[in-house]
Amino acid sequence: MKLSSALMYAGNPREAADQVGALEKAGLDTIWVAEAYGFDSPTLMGYLAAKTETIEIGSAILNIYSRTPGALLQTAAGLDNVSGGRAIIGLGASGPQVIEGFHGLPYANPLGRTREIITLIRSGLRREPLTNEGTFTIPLTKDKGAVTGLGKPLKLLVTPERPSIPLYIAALGEKSVAGAAEYADGWIPFLYHPEKAASVWGESLAKGTAKREEGLAPLEVVAGGMVAIGEGPDTKALLDFARPLYALYIGGMGAKSKNFYNTLFRQYGYEQEAEEIQDLYLSGKKQEAEAKIPLDFLEATNLVGPESYVKERIAAYRESGVTNLQIMPAAEDPAALVATMKELINA
Repeated sequence: MKLSSALMYAGNPREAADQVGALEKAGLDTIWVAEAYGFDSPTLMGYLAAKTETIEIGSAILNIYSRTPGALLQTAAGLDNVSGGRAIIGLGASGPQVIEGFHGLPYANPLGRTREIITLIRSGLRREPLTNEGTFTIPLTKDKGAVTGLGKPLKLLVTPERPSIPLYIAALGEKSVAGAAEYADGWIPFLYHPEKAASVWGESLAKGTAKREEGLAPLEVVAGGMVAIGEGPDTKALLDFARPLYALYIGGMGAKSKNFYNTLFRQYGYEQEAEEIQDLYLSGKKQEAEAKIPLDFLEATNLVGPESYVKERIAAYRESGVTNLQIMPAAEDPAALVATMKELINA
């Protein structure tokens, strides 16, 4: 099992990125860089590549709408080059509020779009000419909107660092998770409950795995939560720091009629709580929404408590299929906590 963390920053990401070197020395295997509608991920990933030596640098995630397949191919190849072969490209559909609200693009056909993009990136890294007929028409033809009709299949102008770069998918829905298990190198779920993951996604993962593309290694699974190791109520109280984030996703990430995280929370068995949290959050009562997050859910989706308990949670994640434990260190010395977690994982 690998150990990873997300680049966390409140204002200036350079300050947070400058601390990643210490996490790398402590044994962190992977650092993930989000994008949403803040700073773009590839710029920060390139900065991290210059500041580190061995750690994997992953996007989590680049949306599949605002960049063309060709641009995503170039980004993947460029990041893998400047990092010396350490890039992981995490892709995802994001959501309609970001895609239509921020980027001004139609939120359409996420499943087909994702599959075609992954196919095109892989063929492009092999320096095959880009061609596609489906969601994307490459080269663009006059009947699909080309002005000149002079486009022709082109292959990547440069030789990539590696002919294959790990491509991960952030997915929660049944069909998208099945797709990840079929053709992605890795899967990035969110609000992952180790004990309930199989009941929600087990069938989808099995369907996808049964059709998994030949030559792909077993699916990598990236999931985890906050980590704090200590005795007594003060340590357990740190779980409250997760409440604002959970309330944001369950209650406010998307419209009331289309919130993937709220749907997942219901699938875990928290239907009444999901309804209450969303109503409170969308009406502006954020603190009341936070208070409604069940304690047992906070405990199950994080690793907070005595060392013996944290070891049990590591085992639960591993048993559920997680291969890369993504943590958010809650400690004055994050590097020291990373070192401790690395020891516990390898014990």
